[in-house]
Formats: sequence, structure tokens, C-alpha cells
Amino acid sequence: MSAIKNVMKNNFRNMELNEFLSSTLKEAGYGGAEVQKTPIGTKITLFVIRPGLVIGRKGSGIRDLTTRLEQQFNLENAQVSVTEVTKPELNPNIMANRIAQLIERGTAFRRASLWTINTIMGAGALGVEITISGKLRGERAHFEKHTAGVIPKSGKIAEEVVRSSINSILTKMGLVGIKLKISLREEIPRDFDLIIESPTKSEPEVENQSENKSPSEEQKAPSDSEVKTEGKDIINSEVKEIAVNKSET
Repeated sequence: MSAIKNVMKNNFRNMELNEFLSSTLKEAGYGGAEVQKTPIGTKITLFVIRPGLVIGRKGSGIRDLTTRLEQQFNLENAQVSVTEVTKPELNPNIMANRIAQLIERGTAFRRASLWTINTIMGAGALGVEITISGKLRGERAHFEKHTAGVIPKSGKIAEEVVRSSINSILTKMGLVGIKLKISLREEIPRDFDLIIESPTKSEPEVENQSENKSPSEEQKAPSDSEVKTEGKDIINSEVKEIAVNKSET
């Protein structure tokens, strides 16, 4: 097997493993996993909010999980360890899962997204971006994007600072997709200065100020009645001129 096929196979297996763990450890607050290959076997580190639910009584839960992983994904000598997430508000997997749970319980998607944005920004994030797409209010699918703060879009700074997660939920209307991006303030390199400038007044703003003037400052538009009377006066004056010209001839 070539190196490219081997990499593609490992990435596909990690994707399936992530989906399996997210559905199995949903109640424990699954926040992601790290898979490392060692000479001894495969080391898997789980990040959850409640490690006790994963470990189980006297370690029975983590032993059953290890056995299922070895049988289902053909892992040799799997070693599973559990780590507690200290700040779940800054973990995109956990927060995207919370949005999905809120929508499942009947909460409006806008309220769920705005509550999530306030929670994440209150925890000290640099910026948040939530995109919800699907059949949200009717038969026609569309998407809505809610943002707060600063989200770098490109460059090395975006790779180092931004963390993203994708989740989906099946509702009565259809499948709804959730994409969440969080930019972490702690991950900004020391040699990088992020400067946020306040917007200056531009020409469109000056035009808007002129548009917002009071009616006394601007000329009022003529009403329909005034236009009709002016038209009648013009016609009457023209008729009188024609009559005068005929009388003179």
C-alpha cells in the first residue's frame, strides 16, 4: 500500500472513530480525542466534561469501551485515557453538541446560537462564528450566520488560533447542520499584535447623515393633490393663450 493510501485510510478511520465516540460519549460531554500510534499499540486520549461516566464503577466502563474499539476498528493493544476539559465553553465540539441538544428540546435555533455566543464570549474567547443551515423555518432550506468578536479567516494565525467543529441534528423539518468556529485569545503568538481599529467616517456615512436630516432642513416632496392642481393651472393657461390668439386673428 502506498503512503497516500495509508494516510487516507488512517484519516477515514479517525473520522469514523470520532463519530462513534461522539455518539457513545454524548452524555459525558465528549470534546474530542487524540489518536497516537506507539510501538506498544494505539494510544487514545479522550477529552470529556464528566470523566466518571466514561471510567465507570471500578473501571468497568473504560474496559468495555476499549474492547469495543479494538473489535470495531481493528486497533492493536488500545490504551484509552480520559482527560477532563477545564473550560468546556472554549471547546467547539462541546458547544456545538450543546446547540444540537437545545434544538432537539425545542429551543429556537436563533436563541440557541445567541446563548452559545454569549457563553463563549463570556469565557474569554476572541471571537465566535456560528452557521446553522437546513430547513429551519419552512420547506425551503437556507442558512444563517451569527458572529461576535474577531475570527481570522486566512494565514498562519488562523490555523493557530481558530478551532472549528461540525455537528448535525435530525429534526421534524429535516437535517440541520451546525458549524462552530472559536478563536482563542490564549493561542495568539507573542510576536503577533492584533490591532482592532474603530471604523472611521467614510463617504457613505456622510451621505447617510444627509439622508437623516429633518424635513425642515430638506425640501419636502410635493403631494399628489399639489401635482394635480399645478397640472390643471398649466392646462388652463395654455387654453387661454390659444383663445386669445384666435380672437386676434
